[in-house]
Amino acid sequence: MKVNETGRVGGINPYQRNLELRDLNSNKKKQSHDQISISTEAKEMLNAQNRVNDPARAERIEKLKQEVSTGTYHVGNDKIAEKLLPYFKSYLKSGE
Repeated sequence: MKVNETGRVGGINPYQRNLELRDLNSNKKKQSHDQISISTEAKEMLNAQNRVNDPARAERIEKLKQEVSTGTYHVGNDKIAEKLLPYFKSYLKSGE
């Protein structure tokens, strides 16, 4: 059996042509540098995380937990009324 034109096998290599085109395109493109941008929400989350690790805050929270568990925690009536007032105002507006 005779195989004709054995030189043609290496003549067309679609993969090599694809690599050459990719190299040409990459040389034309401007080299970009990696950049990072941190959103304002992420920065706020980071600040909140730093507050959690604050020893004074941790001590205050522990004190509040202890007062609640022993039943000695007391909230002033004015603070309760201040927080309930917007609720009742919205309730009255929606009922009218």
